[in-house]
Amino acid sequence: MSTVLILADFAGEKATKATVEIATAGAVIGEVTAIVLAPAGKGAAYAASITQGPVTKVLVTESDDFTKHGVAACADALAHVIGQTTPSVVLVVSNAFGKEVAGRVAMKLKIGIITDAVDIASDCTATQLVFGGSTTVHSKVAEGTGIITVRPNTITANFAAASPSIENITAPISDSSKKATITSSQPPVKGGRPELTEANIVVSGGRGTNGDFASVEAFADSLGAAVGASRAATDAGWYPHSHQVGQTGKTVSPQLYVACGISGAIQHRAGMQTSKNIVVVNKDPEAPLFELADFGVVGDLFAVLPPATEGVKARKA
Repeated sequence: MSTVLILADFAGEKATKATVEIATAGAVIGEVTAIVLAPAGKGAAYAASITQGPVTKVLVTESDDFTKHGVAACADALAHVIGQTTPSVVLVVSNAFGKEVAGRVAMKLKIGIITDAVDIASDCTATQLVFGGSTTVHSKVAEGTGIITVRPNTITANFAAASPSIENITAPISDSSKKATITSSQPPVKGGRPELTEANIVVSGGRGTNGDFASVEAFADSLGAAVGASRAATDAGWYPHSHQVGQTGKTVSPQLYVACGISGAIQHRAGMQTSKNIVVVNKDPEAPLFELADFGVVGDLFAVLPPATEGVKARKA
């Protein structure tokens, strides 16, 4: 049976939902082995958090070089494991870290790479949405092991309990990968809301908020949702750029996406159009985003959202 390697993704010492998603995608192809790159002394804790998804084996390598030298050291370790195991395919979460590691590994091993896949078939054919989501592409690495980055929230995760075997391995880090040193880092400040790219529900605000996100946030909190923003809103300084959804921001694919006061420029659509259900609230009936909407409300968000928030709270009571 084919072997699929996945690079486990972590938030702190806990495996993320995206790790389960790429494991689920990999299981369609073959047996899934997860690679854990952990700081010295943390490998057991990292591996122990992989408790869900179709993962049969975990390979753990520990080194302080991963935190000291960042993606360069991680790419060295991953390339070494790929060379030792020769898997059918390697799957990586398509976030900033994952895509940089994948690109470096592809160059080191001179193997094919496909980025931002939204689906993977049993023959390793990847599906991508390109040109702002207007075109669907099916592609496959023609020869040897390929590496594919998978967009979070596009694979329906199999959260079945997992009890994989765990093996500790060593992976050398080259001197060239130690030329840059990370002197300090600051973890992202997390509030009480879900992380944007992993949330099942996202409520976003745009130019129509006029800088007042109070109604958007209140509605999001009633749903237990993450808050997003359009580029117009973040460029105006109304909301942090870390919450921007779109081609130059984050890509989300939640079960429910609610766009409030967002007209729907192609750049924004590229970041959210794979959402399972899309609700648009906009006072302009000609807003382009209505073309994507499963449900649309023509109205001012400041008139629509407060009663909707109260309605959700009443249903929960």
